[in-house]
Amino acid sequence: QVQVVESGGGMVQSGGSLRLSCAASGTIFNINTMGWYRQAPGKERELVAGITRGGSTNYADFVKDRFTISRPNAKNTVYLQMNSLKPEDTAVYYCNADVFGSSWARPYVYWGQGTQVTVSS
Repeated sequence: QVQVVESGGGMVQSGGSLRLSCAASGTIFNINTMGWYRQAPGKERELVAGITRGGSTNYADFVKDRFTISRPNAKNTVYLQMNSLKPEDTAVYYCNADVFGSSWARPYVYWGQGTQVTVSS
């Protein structure tokens, strides 16, 4: 089994910064893509940023030049550095990991439980 655990959420004023962390553990052969999503009240979950094992990244337009995703040594931990936060960034932020349990297994996407980010104006 695989566990994905996020941390680092909290409350910050507009213009402030937060750093989210996510760690995957358990029966892991390797992980292809890890990503951050968010879901605000009454809205659908949306992609924030993703990073592949090779280091390729993609960002939603609404966070470009403000957020940075990183994954040191292509391991099982991913970070999201969030700068210049806005009230509209308020949401629950979820991490996911595209996990291969073995060399012959198909990948399966695991999700964390989410961490709340609240940005006050």
